[in-house]
Amino acid sequence: MRTVEDYLLHLKSKGFQLREDAIGFIYFGQQYTNSTDELTNTAIEITLKAQKGFDGSFYISLLETFASNKIHSRKAALQFIKKIELLAV
Repeated sequence: MRTVEDYLLHLKSKGFQLREDAIGFIYFGQQYTNSTDELTNTAIEITLKAQKGFDGSFYISLLETFASNKIHSRKAALQFIKKIELLAV
């Protein structure tokens, strides 16, 4: 499992340039929802795929949805996203 910092560096190496305010918002959302690095990284990935860029509102909503549905792993998050047909995973 990668830390959020490692995941953001990975995204940067792949050409995804997130602004400083987006990065700050990512960490805020993680703390606000008390999410693990694994779930935070998954929410970032799904946000980028679904929105074709980083959308802070979508990201926070996703983390809150994971928390309210007691989703604690990447696998469970991807299954949930597929179930609600948010994204073809």
